[in-house]
Amino acid sequence: MSFHPTADLPLMRYHRATWRSGLMMLCVTFLGACAHPPQSVVSGTTRSDEGARVWRGTESSAWREIRFPGKAATQYRWVKVEGQAWLSADAQRSASMLRHALDREVGPHSQIRFEWRLEQTLQDADVARRDKEDSPARVILAFDGDRSEFSARDAALSELSHLMTGEPMPYATLMYVWCPHREVGTVVHNPRTDRIRKLVVANPNNARGRVAIERQIQADYEQAFGQPPGRLIGVAIMTDSDNTQGRARTLYGPIEID
Repeated sequence: MSFHPTADLPLMRYHRATWRSGLMMLCVTFLGACAHPPQSVVSGTTRSDEGARVWRGTESSAWREIRFPGKAATQYRWVKVEGQAWLSADAQRSASMLRHALDREVGPHSQIRFEWRLEQTLQDADVARRDKEDSPARVILAFDGDRSEFSARDAALSELSHLMTGEPMPYATLMYVWCPHREVGTVVHNPRTDRIRKLVVANPNNARGRVAIERQIQADYEQAFGQPPGRLIGVAIMTDSDNTQGRARTLYGPIEID
């Protein structure tokens, strides 16, 4: 399956909320709590080849912009650079994401491929520090699983998410991130919930400018969580700079999942 997070991406309006808790922000990470259906869309084309789906446009239920209460939104827009289509993300002291829902099994040979073109990075960012937890480039995967295994804290958070949005929070979230202060292969646990883990796949030593990344999804999930993954239920992209109060600019190319 391959698809491109570009082509006349709609901007979403959202209800301003007064929630300021970090737990509230986690609840909307992969849910539409602060996203509305697009105001206008441009139809795209979808093609199926032996179960693979190629997404080349915008559908009313495909990509949603997820904004966080109390945060300025990163600006996402479609651009062409040297004849190639990219999704431009420009974060100026901001944080928001674009999310695409999926429903897909993950096997030992499942791969994800994506491309970044880093235009402006955040040298002070560090995904392992709460006060510096920004990244100019993230590709995020959400997984289903047995929520009876949740800790009491995560169970309460999932119930809160269900109350707020009508959906429980994902069983697990794996983020592929760029980080200037961590070695490639480092796994970082989210300080607020153990159900979100970040895997550093690029840093200034191996990723300057344009870089293509290919990863084995099951192997990465097992490295991060210590068990095989459940169904893949979502993919997202995110560029944020709200903690470092800086500016980050990144171009995202197509994302392919086999």
